[in-house]
Amino acid sequence: MCRLSAYLGPEIPLQNIIVNPKHSLLEQSQAATEAKLAVNGDGFGVAWYKDGELPGQYRDVLPAWSDGNLTSLCRMISAPLFLAHVRASTSGETARVNCHPFTHGRWSFMHNGNVPNINQIRREVEASLTDDLYFTKKGTTDSELVFLMLLANGLDTDPLIAIQKTLKQCNSCIDKARGPNRFVCVASNGAEIIAFRHSSDNKSPSLYICENLDNGGAVLSSEPLDNDDYHWQKVPENMLVRLDAGGVELVPLL
Repeated sequence: MCRLSAYLGPEIPLQNIIVNPKHSLLEQSQAATEAKLAVNGDGFGVAWYKDGELPGQYRDVLPAWSDGNLTSLCRMISAPLFLAHVRASTSGETARVNCHPFTHGRWSFMHNGNVPNINQIRREVEASLTDDLYFTKKGTTDSELVFLMLLANGLDTDPLIAIQKTLKQCNSCIDKARGPNRFVCVASNGAEIIAFRHSSDNKSPSLYICENLDNGGAVLSSEPLDNDDYHWQKVPENMLVRLDAGGVELVPLL
């Protein structure tokens, strides 16, 4: 399973979330504590927003801890909203096009979990995509296809309905012998962060939220970035999280 973090609030250097905390995302890439694998070394990526522009993006196949450019960029780039991901692959080879976050227009997206049965509906789903969405697809992961499904199902206009439709499609092809569908997904359009936890066996990957960082910002993360349990709330199963300048809203998915 992968590890991820997302931040929204006053503009800060990316290193304040990705590098500096005691249990930062960079630390989690080598020593995750709430995942099957402690090491997440199959690539990494960052997407960030500034001044209403389309997201910037940096991805590579190197383990996050071995790329000196990552710590340098995180020190030099500041943003009020960003997503970051370290990958432990479950489908798709280790290639830059398979590293998260994925982007399309103003949207960025990352996923922790897997959809082991998605190939049962892959051809059907791909045939239903608009040309714009279909030709966006560059990689081979279940995660990228889930992103395109969300966009096709109306992520731009009604995220809750889009998520419900996408989960229905994915869960329609469950083969118990191959394992359950599991999702922690985080997406942003540059104005808000949308995240959800869902699984077909009620064993979704972990996701926490901290609404009261010392600078007034908020962060979502696979694991708490520090040892202060008071600040961190675990996002419940089957829950949608919407995080914007007005605060945090939790809505049941189903």
